[in-house]
Amino acid sequence: GNISEDYLRILQNVPTKGAAAYMRVSNPTNSSKLSLVEKGICEDIHCKSNELEIRKEGVYLIYCHLNFHFPNCSKSLIDLKIEFLVNDRVDRQTLSTWCASDTCQEKTFKTLFQLHLAYLNVKDRISLTLSHPKFLNEISLPNENVLGVLRYSDEM
Repeated sequence: GNISEDYLRILQNVPTKGAAAYMRVSNPTNSSKLSLVEKGICEDIHCKSNELEIRKEGVYLIYCHLNFHFPNCSKSLIDLKIEFLVNDRVDRQTLSTWCASDTCQEKTFKTLFQLHLAYLNVKDRISLTLSHPKFLNEISLPNENVLGVLRYSDEM
C-alpha cells in the first residue's frame, strides 16, 4: 500500500509516551517553513499551520519523509537543504546535492528520509524548512510528504 498510510497505522499502534504528531507537509504559504496540513495524528502536541508546539517535555523522535520532482532534467547540480527548526533556530540540517544521471530523460524523482532525536521542553516549537520547496512533489505523491514527531522518553 501507501507508505504514508503504513507509517500512520504503525504510529497509531505504538505505545507512545503520551505525545505524537503525524502531518502532511506542503509548500509554504507566507514563510520559509513548510505548511502542515491534514492532521493524521495530533495527540498532546499543538498542531498549527506551519509548526508543532510541544505540550510535554521529553526526548522526541522527529522525522520527515519528502519526495522531490525535478521536471527539467539537466546536468546541473541542485543543492537541497532541509532544516529541522526548534523555536525558529536550526537544530538539525541536511544538505543533499542531486544531479541528473546520464540516462535521465525529461524528469527525475528523488526521496529523502531524515531523522532527528532531541530533548524538547514544553512550548518548544518544531518546524521544517526546505531550500527549494518548488521541487517538493505535491502532484504525483502529495500524501507521501510528511513530518512526524513521537515522544520517545520522559528523560534523557
